[in-house]
Order: sequence, then structure tokens, then C-alpha cells
Amino acid sequence: MQIRPFHEADRPFLRTLFLAARRENWHWLDGSAWQLEDLDGVIIGETVWVAEQQGKRVGFAAVLENDNFLHSLYVDPDCQRSGVGSALLQFVQSRFTSTGALKCLLHNRAAQQFYRHHGWQSVAQGESEQGSYLLMHYLLPGRR
Repeated sequence: MQIRPFHEADRPFLRTLFLAARRENWHWLDGSAWQLEDLDGVIIGETVWVAEQQGKRVGFAAVLENDNFLHSLYVDPDCQRSGVGSALLQFVQSRFTSTGALKCLLHNRAAQQFYRHHGWQSVAQGESEQGSYLLMHYLLPGRR
């Protein structure tokens, strides 16, 4: 698997993936108003990394690097549970310069389990447009 920086040619695929993954995994929300272009507003100002496997785009992660904040991590629903998400997460974690942070929707139990498996810890709870979320932190090795 290769993880590389986003290129503008990736945008149509990432839009499709973002929409499909939310519809597949955020089943408790009404996604009828979601559009392909939603991705564009989400990744403004973020560093986006694209995962490819055998020349096929299979996932992406978007990070606010100055804040060590993982804003988005999405995997093609057909490729979930195949190591793509773990590879993207480990890549992002390796770039953190201090404690990493993310928000995980409270209803997204599978994502919570995934992040906990990779050493993330819940530190607070909050509210967003999509509902309640957990604020999770990842302590760099040696700082745990």
C-alpha cells in the first residue's frame, strides 16, 4: 500500500468515497441532503493523504497538521477491515509532533473501537451538528 499526498485529480474519487462512506457508516443520520461537493468544505486548509492499493485509491485521511488533529479518515466501504484504515492511521500518527486529537461520533461505535485498538483514549465529550462526539487523544510513544 502506498500513502501519498492529495493531487487535484483525486478530488472526484474522494468526493464519491466521502459520500459513500458516510452513508454506509453514519446510518443514524439523515443523509438525504448530502452531496458530493460536501468534501470540498471539509478539507479546506487540511493536509490530505491518499491510500492506494495496486494503483486503486482506497481511502484518505485529512489532518490539521499544526494542531495534530485528525479531522477525517475514510476507507472505501469495499475495503474496510483490510488494513487500509490502520495503515492511514499509523501514517498520520507517525507525523504527529505532540498529542494527537480527533472527534469520533458517539453513535459510531465501530470507529471508537478502531481508534481505541490503536491506542487512542477518550478524554471528553461534546456536541456537534452530527450529534454527540467523543474527543479522543493519542499520546506519542514515550509520553504515555
